[in-house]
Amino acid sequence: MAASSMVVCFGEMLIDFVPDTAGVSLAESQGFIKAPGGAPANVACAIAKLGGSAAFVGKVGKDEFGYMLTDILKKNGVNTDGVLFDEHARTALAFVTLKKDGEREFMFYRNPSADMLLKESELKMDMIKKANIFHYGSISLITEPCRSAHMAAMKAAKQAGVLLSYDPNVRLPLWPSADAARTGIKSIWKEADFIKVSDDEVEFLTQKSADNEDAVKSLWHDGLKLMVVTDGEKGCRYYTKSFKGKVPGCKVKAIDTTGAGDAFVGSLLVSMAKDTSIFTDEAKLKQALAFSNACGAICTTKKGAIPALPTTSDAQALLSSSK
Repeated sequence: MAASSMVVCFGEMLIDFVPDTAGVSLAESQGFIKAPGGAPANVACAIAKLGGSAAFVGKVGKDEFGYMLTDILKKNGVNTDGVLFDEHARTALAFVTLKKDGEREFMFYRNPSADMLLKESELKMDMIKKANIFHYGSISLITEPCRSAHMAAMKAAKQAGVLLSYDPNVRLPLWPSADAARTGIKSIWKEADFIKVSDDEVEFLTQKSADNEDAVKSLWHDGLKLMVVTDGEKGCRYYTKSFKGKVPGCKVKAIDTTGAGDAFVGSLLVSMAKDTSIFTDEAKLKQALAFSNACGAICTTKKGAIPALPTTSDAQALLSSSK
């Protein structure tokens, strides 16, 4: 059954406005290029581009940007049956810049945006229950009614035996406070079967260094099949019930890190959907993670998230050249 390898990605899809010149603050930028964004949507596109099957569930505005985003999903081979259009709210916008120090600066326009207004009654539950993997972030937890829709979708997926995948994707400007973000992100922590966190997110959630193994271990819970910590260009660390280790990253000339984590996760979810033995077979897991590292690395070599997502042959070429 083809539907069983389907990954359903839930949450926000928005427009990122990126300065047309690198290394400037938002205030200094003269012009902006619009790029499709929103982590769950990026992950769905990453999966489809790597030959996996993906669907996106979320809400956009019934506006030009909403239609454009849905069109991009379709062009990338993502199932859009779960996309809704809100007549009364706009598609969310984010202005994103990479400052000279390489750090990202975000400014969001959502008051409220369409993605925040997704209601439980609007969910295509049958699609969610038939998925192999249900993937989500934490931005959909910030406000009602979207939070309740998120909780209901997660519950339905879990009851149907669907694997739950969580990439918290911390975006502090969207939360009322740092503490609210920590509490909100951790409120659904124990539900997940798979969690991916970046080294920065480990530091934010534990308030300790990401190099501190005890800090990382404090994020583990016994319901997890796999937890992965991404360490940027250094690669990633993995933790399962029976083994843990590291997989080195690929050397590339990075120009924009937007979407790298989403490319990494998308790739790993494709491997998981194909073969769940990666949770128990360390050699297979390391192979899948090396491939995911290559996907993340390729994504940093081009601007924007979705346009920079790699194909399987791109990633294989990078892997064989870096051996």
